[in-house]
Amino acid sequence: MNTKPYLTLADVKTIAAAAEAEALRNNWAVTISIVDDGGHLLWLQRLDGAPPISSHISPAKAHTAALGRRESKIYEDLINNGRISFLSAPAIEGMLEGGVPVIVDGHVIGAVGVSGVKSTEDVLIAKAGIAALGV
Repeated sequence: MNTKPYLTLADVKTIAAAAEAEALRNNWAVTISIVDDGGHLLWLQRLDGAPPISSHISPAKAHTAALGRRESKIYEDLINNGRISFLSAPAIEGMLEGGVPVIVDGHVIGAVGVSGVKSTEDVLIAKAGIAALGV
């Protein structure tokens, strides 16, 4: 039987704290979501001042990155380059930059999604959170 790493609650808290610190350091009001490898929500944190819609967009970005096993920006780029058929992909709604998979030893063990500021800033927050794991 194969084994693989997985996100523990301590890992999730580490990611969330680092992502929050990055957002606060830049005065960015965002929602931070963390999901497991199946896209199931483990953490949702909406910082003060974050737009209400970000609490829907953030977990969708994380879900897309986890199930797709790649950054959600890939799908945004495909659609923007004419592959509009991806808009009909089942169970994937967050096809915008800001969802980043958590990869350990070649395994996608979850993902972080951020929404509330420019998508390039969202992804910086997500990556800062993941970097705190030291993987």
